[in-house]
Amino acid sequence: MILEATNITKQYGQLPVLKGVSLAVNKGEIVSLVGPSGAGKSTLLHIMGTLDRPDSGTLKIDGKDVFTLGDKALAAFRNQSIGFIFQFHHLLPEFTALENVCIPAFIQNKGKDEAEARAKELLSLLKLDHRVGHKPSELSGGEQQRVAVARALMNNPAIIMADEPSGNLDTNNARDLHQLFFDLRDKLKQTFIIVTHNEELANMADRKVNMKDGKIAD
Repeated sequence: MILEATNITKQYGQLPVLKGVSLAVNKGEIVSLVGPSGAGKSTLLHIMGTLDRPDSGTLKIDGKDVFTLGDKALAAFRNQSIGFIFQFHHLLPEFTALENVCIPAFIQNKGKDEAEARAKELLSLLKLDHRVGHKPSELSGGEQQRVAVARALMNNPAIIMADEPSGNLDTNNARDLHQLFFDLRDKLKQTFIIVTHNEELANMADRKVNMKDGKIAD
């Protein structure tokens, strides 16, 4: 078990968004989170990604009870153990693809040579070795999102959280990105939790988890 969320609740003001959600994910599993807008999918993903704390409930990642950590220790754990891919790639425009991918390693104070070697390895794996010196504005939408995937993989995280990762891509690029997740799982034993409205991607996953009204529906 790589992730175990138990009885997670969250409300904003008087609005309960998560009403006691429990979810367990195995290593190397690809899980899609689906459901209507407002069901609580992104809120759950942000809590499982430790970007937000729940009002109650526990979250274990790689055996660690993460919300017992203080903010600084939690940030260090997140940088090491969790990779993120969002709908918008959030690449820094003034940096090259290589430099963008290196950022999580630099936050960990890894040396430039070590970071760049790992970044080049990942960009090559994602068929972007010819684009390492290009800035985001010089890349296609699909290439930008693959750079974001490489950045998410940089510190060899236990799990990757993806929030509508193909929401900004055309059909062909979306299909390529979806296939890439499964290739990475096969090659790197990578675990993914993916919030998506893309029916094709949701159905490709090992397991589809339906959310409705702040709870898991099935």
